[in-house]
Amino acid sequence: MVARKDWTRRWFDAVIHTDRVVTSAAVIAELEGGDFPGRDSALMLLANLELLRIDTAVAEIVAAYDKHKIMPEDPFGDALHLALASYHRCDFLVTWNCQHLANARKFGHIRRVNGMLGLFVPELVTPMELLGEDWDL
Repeated sequence: MVARKDWTRRWFDAVIHTDRVVTSAAVIAELEGGDFPGRDSALMLLANLELLRIDTAVAEIVAAYDKHKIMPEDPFGDALHLALASYHRCDFLVTWNCQHLANARKFGHIRRVNGMLGLFVPELVTPMELLGEDWDL
């Protein structure tokens, strides 16, 4: 967990001034509902980021993901994060959720359903994957 926190912070610090980094009210709510060390620091990092719009189209995408069993049934969880990144054409959805999102075994299914829906498919990656060659394990 300490390593993940370090990799996340190093990635964030590296891209915050050069790339467009966005989040959503869903991410903020998820963090606010958590009880973990560094929660307030994480919320502070996201405080000035652009929030992606959650509208009817995004809700319809979440429903389609549910219908096609892309994610566990939780309209405010992983499916919403993926729907937002897909609808808003984010290049990357950066996450430590390797069970439902940054998971190579699920990516084909996600790509097929997004293709059927005419949606962009973001790269689903962990912060560590975006650090490049200059990270130490």
